[in-house]
Amino acid sequence: MLKQELFTGLKVVELAGVLAGPAVGMFFAELGATVLKVENPSSNGDITRSWRLGKENKNTQSAYYSSVNYNKTIIWADLKKADDLERVLKHIASADVVISNFKPSSSKQFGLDAVALRKKYPKLIYAQISGYGIADETPAFDVVLQAEAGFMFINGEAGGVPLKMPIALIDVLAAHQLKEAILVALLQRSKTGLGATAHISLYNAALSSLANQATNYLMVGEIPQRMGSLHPNIAPYGETFYTKDGKAIVLAVGNDKQFALLCKCLNLENIDAFNLFKTNALRVQNRIKLGEILAEAFSKFDSVTLLKELKNNNVPCGDIRSMDEVLDNETAQKLILSETLKDGQITKRMATAVFDIY
Repeated sequence: MLKQELFTGLKVVELAGVLAGPAVGMFFAELGATVLKVENPSSNGDITRSWRLGKENKNTQSAYYSSVNYNKTIIWADLKKADDLERVLKHIASADVVISNFKPSSSKQFGLDAVALRKKYPKLIYAQISGYGIADETPAFDVVLQAEAGFMFINGEAGGVPLKMPIALIDVLAAHQLKEAILVALLQRSKTGLGATAHISLYNAALSSLANQATNYLMVGEIPQRMGSLHPNIAPYGETFYTKDGKAIVLAVGNDKQFALLCKCLNLENIDAFNLFKTNALRVQNRIKLGEILAEAFSKFDSVTLLKELKNNNVPCGDIRSMDEVLDNETAQKLILSETLKDGQITKRMATAVFDIY
């Protein structure tokens, strides 16, 4: 079976806007599910329809909206109108999954909450996204979550201001969590015949993704600080150096063998201060001095020659690419999903179901 046919016959009703919920809906749409996205005509639909770049035509579908709304059928319905609500409920009656980021009070007002719907339809999987918890109706915004979950505190240059990631990272993380929950619920339903309620809060998704930075504090009491791209435990890892033609190259040297190979590529096998850098611990301790030596060495090479040499010697590194350089890449081109709208507009976005399955 082709990947894009994995969920043929699965019906999903999306009662969600902005990024996290729609990203989950798009995942299933990419894999062949029928995804019905409910939008309110009285408020001009999903708010991201109006989130346009300055150069975008106001009469076209916004790029932001397009990024997570692909291969969906739009159901325009004002849930305050009885006929529209009834139409949506009829779709839910035959649905396998409902994705919602409605506030609990709004869901209950329309009879679209998990308790009411699963009582009527025991096989239904109800997937809910909240900001801070199922009973908390505090509005949630990605930049606020990045701040409150510690991401901004550790993101930025040393001595600089806290920074957020330039994508709605917490929404993306929460979407992945909810996809996993739905897949588990589908597996469970295949065994029991019963649906489930799945819930993820943006806050919990953020906290669970702190990974080694959280563990550094939990186990050692080390409060992570802003270090730019540097890694607190490894050097040179995250250091960026410029070649003589002005190209930026980042290193991810994780062990002594890789460091020795780096020195070989840079003609630094016999540097005077090598005793300062024999082990990773010493390199972390002396990373400023190391950075000065490496910066001078990098400046003597052109990027094409040096990158080829580093790659050939299995030195982990990468050239820092702009978005046009990234998306002109052959691999990236294969992941671009295009869709032509009824008015002829061609929309494009990156695929979200990018795994291979055989």
